This record gives sequence, C-alpha cells and structure tokens, in this order.
Amino acid sequence: MKRQGIVKAKSNAAQGLRDLFEVELKDMYWAEKAMLPVLKKMSQNACSPDLIRALKNHLNETEEHIDRLERTFDAVSCKIVARKSEAIEGLIKECEIIMKGTELGDVRDAGIIAAAQKMEHYEIATYGTLHAFAVTLGEEKAEELMALTLDEEKKINASLTKIALTNINSDAADLDDEW
Repeated sequence: MKRQGIVKAKSNAAQGLRDLFEVELKDMYWAEKAMLPVLKKMSQNACSPDLIRALKNHLNETEEHIDRLERTFDAVSCKIVARKSEAIEGLIKECEIIMKGTELGDVRDAGIIAAAQKMEHYEIATYGTLHAFAVTLGEEKAEELMALTLDEEKKINASLTKIALTNINSDAADLDDEW
C-alpha cells in the first residue's frame, strides 16, 4: 500500500542530525536578530514600568543570545549564516497587529505580553531542541551555550507571566466592566 501525503524533500534537505542542527541554528540566529527591533518597539509601546523593564532586559539578553549563537557556530565549525525563520516572522507580524489593535495602556500591555510569550515559547522550544541535538552530537560547548540561553528564555517567560498576573491582566479586565 502506497503512503499518501508524503512531503517530497528538497534537493538540499538535511541528511543527518548535524545538518538539521545547523539548519535550526541558522533559523534561531535569524530569529534573534529579527526580534531586536521588535523588543525595542514593544518596550516603547508598553506602559507598565515592570513590563518596560522586563522587555529592555530581554533586549539586552537577546544581544547576548546572538553572541552565544555566533560562538556556537564557531564551536561546531559552521559558517555564521542566518536562515529566515518563517515562524518568528509570523509572530512578529502578529505582535504588530496586536499593538495596532489596542489602545496604549493596560490592554495593549496585556497584548504585548501575549505576543512576547508566544515568541518566548518558540525560543524555548527551539533552544530546547538545539540543546538536545548538541547533547546527541557530543557538542559539549554548544550544549553548554544552548542550556544557558534556554534557562534565560524560561526565566523571561516566567517573569512575563508574573507581570501579567500581578496587575496588568486584572487592570485590563476592569476596563471591560466600564463598558
């Protein structure tokens, strides 16, 4: 019986785990660079001092993540190249839509947190995968660098959740009562 729905691989498809690791590394490199201006814009559009501080801190961390990715490329003897991340591009577009679709204040802050956490979850998934690939490939330096970044991404996600639950979401919900 012939299998249906099988996707035909491109001629330059990854042949092994190392190839896939490098593809994902390039994707994440593009993603981190693309998020820099978005994080800046989100911090400029946020009102909560805690949220602004968290976004600015994450902006600085993102610059460190880019540096770590470059060190990872070097550690695994791979040329530093960015490969467009369709996923992050979509999440960035969604962030723009959320900011344009909300008034400055608590509701926009809640939307910014939602958009930021979607990006964080993508980063957590990708860095977790890169870490697991590095472990399997015996790339100890890459494993160490990906673990550091994964930990930071989890912390910023937890921080955003705390900020949302401390006051932003409830303040935004109170605005519903005013209608």
